[in-house]
Amino acid sequence: MTTDSAQPVTGVSQLFQLLRDGVPRTRAELAKSTGLARSTVAVRVDELMRMGLITPVADAVSTGGRPPSQFAINPAAKVVIAVDIGASHATVAVADLTGKVLNEKTGELDIALGPEPVLSWLVDGATELLSASGRSVSDVAAMGIGVPGPVEHSTGQPVNPPIMPGWDRFDIPGWIYQHMPVPVLVDNDVNIMALGERSIAWPSIDHFMFVKVATGIGTGIISGGELQRGAQGIAGDIGHVQVARGVDIPCQCGNRGCLEALASGPAIARALRRDGIEAHTGSDVVDLVKRGNIDAIQAVRQAGRDIGDVLTTCVSLMNPSVIAIGGSMARVGEHLIAGVREVVYTRSTPLATEYLSIVQSLTAEKAGVIGASMLAVEHALSPESLSTGFLRV
Repeated sequence: MTTDSAQPVTGVSQLFQLLRDGVPRTRAELAKSTGLARSTVAVRVDELMRMGLITPVADAVSTGGRPPSQFAINPAAKVVIAVDIGASHATVAVADLTGKVLNEKTGELDIALGPEPVLSWLVDGATELLSASGRSVSDVAAMGIGVPGPVEHSTGQPVNPPIMPGWDRFDIPGWIYQHMPVPVLVDNDVNIMALGERSIAWPSIDHFMFVKVATGIGTGIISGGELQRGAQGIAGDIGHVQVARGVDIPCQCGNRGCLEALASGPAIARALRRDGIEAHTGSDVVDLVKRGNIDAIQAVRQAGRDIGDVLTTCVSLMNPSVIAIGGSMARVGEHLIAGVREVVYTRSTPLATEYLSIVQSLTAEKAGVIGASMLAVEHALSPESLSTGFLRV
């Protein structure tokens, strides 16, 4: 017969997963939640204490006699590195085991420079931040990275990324490991933005979509509480869905009529230039909208309708409770979202939209780095990682 002590790693992990939420619990509460004997819980609490993963906190209220001790996760036991790489910028941060960002650095960085210059900046920035935080590489439990292109999540390699020349099938985890030997998780940037937005703004929502509108357009999908990547990691790549209104407009992916070619920041700027309005980037469009330029406002509103056209199908397929709109173009505020709502609420079935919220991202430009930290934390604190002993301090 198998006893609890015959499976110490599995048992310790089971207890730790309960304590990851940060809520202090007594040994008695842990025993009640797990159904384990108090003596078994006591042994596992002691082991987690030796590992440095939990720590005693303020004693619980006594019901008579000595108050019972409470335990909770020790956020400072290790740190994670979080990286959000965009088309023209990047952020690297150090976060604790709850995903809270402790220190960060942001800089202008062109993804088209290629993998080694960009990743060198990343490693140098991470090393600098660790030093400033009084930590070392040995304190790093994992690194999470978001990149602006399709990623084969199992290998961490970008696959035919349209705006990342030189990155196709580049071994990002392998290259980083040679310079900073820590576990590396890589995902598409909109996936990590979905993780970040949900963890902060919508933690109780199990059916959630995050739409990034910037240089490109993509969607991070959470269904049943789990991030959905699809078979090859490109679930949510709505930027290259054809929209009838733009059937003759070429897209950098090689096709015509893609949503990204009509409704991304650069696409809106091109449309305005054709009408004689000086706009070269998405930021130029945002500035025009904020100054009240009617043509820019109407162009952004139409972009919202085009995005809503595609999202109507997504709503029928995924039936989300919340759609959050983020990315640099979300800075235009309600004008973009109004266009999305106009089409989705009109064309989707009443049952699908009765309780559907279409909102602006609450985490804004922080969504990516928060999500990257959560990607790293989830790996670092998983039962599999715990079983390797990697998190012992």
